[in-house]
Amino acid sequence: MTTQSDSNLPALMKSALDHMIIPIVSQSEIATNGLSIYARGEGCRLWTEDNREYLDMLGSPTRANTLGYGNQEIAKAVYDQLVNVHFVGTAANTTEPAIRLAEKLSEILPGDLSRIFFVSTGSEAVEGALKLAKQYHQAKGKKPRAYKVISRWNAYHGATMGCLSVTDWLPVRNIPDPRVPGNSFIPSPTRYRNPFGVTDEVWAEMCATYLEKQIELEGPENIAAFIGEPIMQAHGVQIPTQNYWKRVREICTKHDILLICDEVITGFGRTGTWFASEQFGIVPDIITMAKAMSAGYVPAGAVATRPEIADAIPMYRNVHTYSGHAGAMAASLKVIEIKEREGLLLKARNNGVYLQEALRSALGSSPIVGEVRGIGHWHAIDFTSDKSTKAAFEDETVKAVMNSMHEKGVLVTAIGHSIEMSPPLIASREELDKAVEVAAAAIDEVSKARGFG
Repeated sequence: MTTQSDSNLPALMKSALDHMIIPIVSQSEIATNGLSIYARGEGCRLWTEDNREYLDMLGSPTRANTLGYGNQEIAKAVYDQLVNVHFVGTAANTTEPAIRLAEKLSEILPGDLSRIFFVSTGSEAVEGALKLAKQYHQAKGKKPRAYKVISRWNAYHGATMGCLSVTDWLPVRNIPDPRVPGNSFIPSPTRYRNPFGVTDEVWAEMCATYLEKQIELEGPENIAAFIGEPIMQAHGVQIPTQNYWKRVREICTKHDILLICDEVITGFGRTGTWFASEQFGIVPDIITMAKAMSAGYVPAGAVATRPEIADAIPMYRNVHTYSGHAGAMAASLKVIEIKEREGLLLKARNNGVYLQEALRSALGSSPIVGEVRGIGHWHAIDFTSDKSTKAAFEDETVKAVMNSMHEKGVLVTAIGHSIEMSPPLIASREELDKAVEVAAAAIDEVSKARGFG
């Protein structure tokens, strides 16, 4: 039977292709495959305009969706705020929900991070953090020329120019140079495989040592900050060893360099704690956040720092029109309330163990699965064409697994040589089991089709 949505789909697709610029996907791929146009969602389920149903094991393509689709509490909180006062500008203008959210964030952030600057996106948060670090050193006077920032191989920190300049991942980095000057990159700790074929523990130690050597090379007096994701997204959920971040923290403190933890992906329960830096027993100088801050319901983000850093700056030179937008603040307050009330952080920790065990049990014998790793509601299946050498696939094998899972009704993403799962925190054990079942079937199908037994 043809529904109204079915009949509208060709017109919607044509209008989208005629009038929209689609990011991060080649025009040839769009011309071949079109767009996924979604009509509605409920819980962890999505339906397209042509009534295809999907189990969302990705938390939306950007991992922002931690509370699923159709949450009426969040929608009502936003509605109630918008009809009361929706927008008052920025600078010295604010609203009660912005103040209450800043206070609440100060409670759940690690250590003494208690000064908050609100933005709308992760990219804006990282831009704000970089500006904060540079302005702090200039105002403090000890390192007034500290303009450099150290980042890492395969880092992704956003798509605006400052963020792009500390990014080494995704097609966004390949726009014509120059980017913002003064940024350098060092190796990042990776699991399963690394450039020198050493153990994960040895490689992580080498990466930490490399940071100090890079600081010495650049001159600590010139370096404002080191930025890194506590758990890197590149090639799928790269969880460093426990000692790595402790060493990084010590090195940054020793050289008076601000440590920025980019928690745009890992914040607000994704890893089973409010912020992933807690998993490694460190307190950064600055944390960036967005995405799950509002569970994806409205654009919201923030930068948090210590009072010592905020108070050293006579006037923070950064502004965004929608900084602290009242509707976004109301949504974020409600998101935190729901996660606390429903015990979703503990649920994420327990489900993380459950999902890891299930994935390893189902996929461990596959000839093309090299490693399964993850934490909380963030997991990766890392593929290899040769288990003895850990060689990554150079062809479309990983994307073929993703496409097969999509065809079977489960949304995941291919990221480098891995498949990534980041389900909403509300996902049930039954839904996780379904994802594992579909992953096993898709991997077996692709493996046999490509001659791996």
